[in-house]
Amino acid sequence: MSSAPIHRRLPLTWLGLLPFIIFVTLFLILPTIHIVIGAFQDRSGTFTLQNLKDLNTGTIPSSYWISVKISVASAALGCLIGFGMAAAVTFGAVPHWIKAPLMTFSGVASNFAGVPLAFAFLATFGPVGLVTVFLRNNFGIVLQRDLGFSILSFWGLTVTYLFFQIPLMILIITPALEGLRKEWREAAEVLGATSAQYWRMVALPILFPSLLGTFALLFANAFGAVATAIALTGSALNIVPIQLFAQIRGDVLGNPNLGYAMAFGMIVITAIANVLYIWLRIRAERWLK
Repeated sequence: MSSAPIHRRLPLTWLGLLPFIIFVTLFLILPTIHIVIGAFQDRSGTFTLQNLKDLNTGTIPSSYWISVKISVASAALGCLIGFGMAAAVTFGAVPHWIKAPLMTFSGVASNFAGVPLAFAFLATFGPVGLVTVFLRNNFGIVLQRDLGFSILSFWGLTVTYLFFQIPLMILIITPALEGLRKEWREAAEVLGATSAQYWRMVALPILFPSLLGTFALLFANAFGAVATAIALTGSALNIVPIQLFAQIRGDVLGNPNLGYAMAFGMIVITAIANVLYIWLRIRAERWLK
C-alpha cells in the first residue's frame, strides 16, 4: 500500500519577512559585496592590492584620523549626556510624565540625519543662523571670532552628530538602568554604603558592559554618517566620507576603486565596533537577568 506524497510548504509566517529580506539584499548585502570586490580591483577589473596600499597616501590617513576623533568625541559626549538624562527620568529625578515624551522624541531624533539635520543646524548655528544672529545682535558675540566655533569645523560636526547620538544613548541605556534591581541598592544601604559608593561599587560595574557597548555603537553610528557630513561641511572638513565622495563621483580626477577601498576600510572599522557592541551587550544581559 503506497503512502500519499508529503508536500512540504514554507510557513506563511515567512512571507512577512520577505520584504525585509529583499530590502536588506538589495540595499545592504549586494552593495557591500560590490564595494568589497571593487576594493581589490583596478579600473580594468584586474585583481590588485594597490588600492589598499594607496590608503596610506596623501590626505587619506589624516581623513581617517579626523573621522575617528569626531566619532570618539560625539560618542563620548553622547554617552555622558544621554546617561545623565536617562538616569534622571528612570530614577525620578525629574517629573515622571517627562519620560514618555522623551522616549518618543528619542526614537524619532535617533533616526533624524542627512540633509534635513544639516539644514537644521545651518539654520541654527550657520553664518546667518538663528543663534548666531541672536548672539551677535543682542550681545555682540560672534561665534567664530569670539568663541572659535564654526558649524563647518570639527566641533561643529561633533555638535551636529550629538542630535542623534544622545537620543540613541537614551534608548539603549534606559532598559539597562531599569534592570538595576532595588534589592541591590537596599542591600548596599543596609551595609552602610552611600549613594556614591553604591554607584561606584555596584551599579557602574554592572552597567559597564552596557556603557562600553553603547559607546562602540555610537562610535560606529558617527563614523558611518555620510549624508550629514557631506551636506553640512561639503569639502570644508577633511573626513573620510568627503574624500570617498570625491573619489567615486566620477570626475576625471577620481578613482572609484580607491573610493571602494576607503569604503571597505569604513566597513571594517564599523564592523569591529558593532561586533564589540553585540558581545558586550550579551555580557550585560547576563547580569541583568
